[in-house]
Amino acid sequence: MNTRTQNGFTPVDQDLYAKAFQLLDPDPTPEPAAPAALAAPARFPLTTAPAVRLTGPVEKTLTDALAFLDTHGWARYSLVHPEGARCSIGALRAAAGSRNAAYRDAGNLLLDEARRQHGKKWETIPSWNDSHSGAQVRSVWEAAIRRAHRMNI
Repeated sequence: MNTRTQNGFTPVDQDLYAKAFQLLDPDPTPEPAAPAALAAPARFPLTTAPAVRLTGPVEKTLTDALAFLDTHGWARYSLVHPEGARCSIGALRAAAGSRNAAYRDAGNLLLDEARRQHGKKWETIPSWNDSHSGAQVRSVWEAAIRRAHRMNI
């Protein structure tokens, strides 16, 4: 095998590059030049960053709806109270913006969690919402958010 060690490249004229960049940016911020003998490539450990986990649409809808309840208040027996508070389904609608897939899936997960905590008899979110205290409703919301997070949805 015959390997060439000389590449035949012409050495780079650093002054030529400096002149070219000066033409492109006539008023550059000067940087101190390091002597060629002291300049060494920086060595950084090759580590991988931890994986970024994005919030799923169901988790985001549930989280936004609970934040809405925290901000505007929770209500019973009314989708929207005259003072702005909402029931659970009203908060879901406000958070989702429309009756989209995230809204539907978040509602199903919330109702499933309500049934886990308060029995299988609940047919709808409004009937469950109106029959429980604020602390009980909040507990179901928080558990549903944790489930959505674990399920990555």
